[in-house]
Amino acid sequence: MRIAKFASGNLVAWGLVDGPELVVFRGHPIFQGYETTGERLALKDIQLLPPILPTSKIICIGKNYADHAAEMGGELPPEPLIFLKPTTSVIGPNEQIMLPKISERVDHEGELAIVIGSIAKDVSEENYADVIWGYTIANDVTARDIQNKDVQWTRAKSFDTFCPLGPWIETEFVPDGQILETRVDQEVRQLASVDLLIHKVPKIIQHVSQAMTLLPGDIILTGTPAGIGPIESGQTVEISIEGIGTLSNLVA
Repeated sequence: MRIAKFASGNLVAWGLVDGPELVVFRGHPIFQGYETTGERLALKDIQLLPPILPTSKIICIGKNYADHAAEMGGELPPEPLIFLKPTTSVIGPNEQIMLPKISERVDHEGELAIVIGSIAKDVSEENYADVIWGYTIANDVTARDIQNKDVQWTRAKSFDTFCPLGPWIETEFVPDGQILETRVDQEVRQLASVDLLIHKVPKIIQHVSQAMTLLPGDIILTGTPAGIGPIESGQTVEISIEGIGTLSNLVA
């Protein structure tokens, strides 16, 4: 099923995407289950919000496609390379990525994102699926010139609006060769199978949960393939993953 967080007037809630409509849940589906009110809203009449809890953290895995690691230079990381993005960087579908004045090059990075569904610590690779609620799409927007200058990545990836997420959570998605495609003004920039991840989802869950407790609503970005490139004001970035949908954001 596809689960979306949305705003309609003064209402902020969660709903089940059903074709061109959304059925409103009675509460948060992680904590209160999938019972609905029966109320239906047209998707065209609501605003989709980032499918994330306000208190959750965004964990990222760097250099997790061999071709991207090659284009960035350096060796492949022997273990999943972890960094974090702040929750203040999160925006939703159709919101604007704001280019910071202090950066001269900002890049897109389309990624498959894991959404955690339960409290998890020291999860084995065999049991990884037990803690996953579903998957969504992310754009790990990066100020590339600042990343190169700082060496470590925190500032370059932490600007407000630098983590678009959405358009919803797909609970039935299983990574199995689906294609990730990033387009800028309809020009294809990135095109790769999610099977090309160096460290697969089970390893990522095991590795991250050894270091930190995962909480319901936490997001893990799994890495970006080759083809990263600059984005400019006025352009539209679209990231699609088969079986999930398309995340679209205007650059401003």
